[in-house]
Amino acid sequence: MALVHLENKVVPFFTPLVREPPRGGRRATGTRTEHWQLEPAVWRRVIEVNLTGSYLTCRSAVPHMVAKGFGRIVNIASVAGKELATTGVLVDAITPAAAMTPIFDSMKPEHIQFMLSKIPMGRILQVDEAAAMIAWLASEECAFSTGAVSDLSGSRTTY
Repeated sequence: MALVHLENKVVPFFTPLVREPPRGGRRATGTRTEHWQLEPAVWRRVIEVNLTGSYLTCRSAVPHMVAKGFGRIVNIASVAGKELATTGVLVDAITPAAAMTPIFDSMKPEHIQFMLSKIPMGRILQVDEAAAMIAWLASEECAFSTGAVSDLSGSRTTY
């Protein structure tokens, strides 16, 4: 119901819709709770608000933007690693491109070529390259990185 209200009141006047999802469990649950402490039912509510809410907002706004021939969507994500920064527990993520795994054996050459054409480095990520980054992020040598996203996409932004 709120989304229909948003669409009827906001979309006619503004092309961009900016939505900041709740951090941790704060807005979705009414209290401030760290992600790792949430009960599964509460976590599902956070996912409904954060992920599904973003999807539904985009789903509602995109047809209006397409009709106008213009639009911008900016989704904002929280950096979960910050809530554990002083505990000695570091939380990072990687964004790998397609990695050379056995699944490539079942792919058509045209599909592999299409994926390659979208990777500016012109090659597929090797599993050992991803493993090396993951091993470093999980090591004691990685002592000052938390809440970071490491790009392993070969500068690819989209397929």
